[in-house]
Amino acid sequence: MAHKRFTVLVLLLPLFGATAQANSWKVQTSGMDSNLRAVSAVHFSTEKGVPTPVVWASGSNGVILKSVDEGKSWQRLQVQGGETLDFRGVVAFNNKTAYLMSSGEGDKSRIYKTIDGGETWELQVTDKHKEFFLDAIACLSETHCVALGDPIGGKFLLLTTTDGEHWKPLATTIMPASLPGEGAFAASNSCLALFGEEIFFATGGLVSRVFVSKNLGLAWWAVNTPIAHANASSGIFSVARLPGPGPRALVVVGGDHKDPARASAVAAFSGDRGKAWKLAKRQPRGFRSAVAALDGLRLIAVGPNGEEISEDRGVHWKQTDSLNLNALAILDAAHGWAVGPNGTIARFVSP
Repeated sequence: MAHKRFTVLVLLLPLFGATAQANSWKVQTSGMDSNLRAVSAVHFSTEKGVPTPVVWASGSNGVILKSVDEGKSWQRLQVQGGETLDFRGVVAFNNKTAYLMSSGEGDKSRIYKTIDGGETWELQVTDKHKEFFLDAIACLSETHCVALGDPIGGKFLLLTTTDGEHWKPLATTIMPASLPGEGAFAASNSCLALFGEEIFFATGGLVSRVFVSKNLGLAWWAVNTPIAHANASSGIFSVARLPGPGPRALVVVGGDHKDPARASAVAAFSGDRGKAWKLAKRQPRGFRSAVAALDGLRLIAVGPNGEEISEDRGVHWKQTDSLNLNALAILDAAHGWAVGPNGTIARFVSP
């Protein structure tokens, strides 16, 4: 496989308002012929036992990137035969092991795995049927993962592996049926989330719903949310859960990606594990593609016309920047990365 390593110009972009004193974004690379849609960040221990961040990113035109020096340089990786694939999901565990998901009709949707840092990739999942369309992938461990696909036969597709090699569909008999015009968005690899035995996934189209299972798919419920919907380009694009004791707070973001400046009904929150939802009292400034928790109180949302931070579990959002970003990965409260069009990768830093 061909590999390229390149250094990048770092540009500091201050955040506005009260958060400007504490937070900043650093654009680490841009100008590449790829719309980056997925990013994953994780600590791994070096041979000397020092925890070191590694960041993986992926997107259109078969682009896969990896950095083991917090974004100072990036290695470009390749999947043989995947030069035209749109890699909209990546989940990494260290500098060697990662899952990679492409989206598209039929066999354009695939799941690969590497255990040698991207030197080689094993194709684990694909399907030639036109209805097969993967939207997101999430993992609980290196061997236990779940992938979400658009409805087939009136039920959303969920594939799972518990050994890191073999995938099978989760039973959907007890899952609520998909509604006419309902689907999931492969926009930021964050419409699916796993937490212990809980599975959450979010939908859009003619409805905007959150599906919840508290026992890894043995039972389900689905609830409507007030996020904008009513056409194929609108709905929920991302779901996040805040850590901490007590009832788990959930936050969703979305809107209409064809009307990105529409700043109404794009963010909502739930304090009871997704049973009831309320719109944020102060909304982001438009469509948001991804949301992630910084800690038990704070969240970040990113989208095509800017970014916001919430410091009260998603009730109020305030502007932080105006970058065009698609997907987001938070490593800890001090470090995170986001990716966007033209190969943009930006690092979030909170001292």
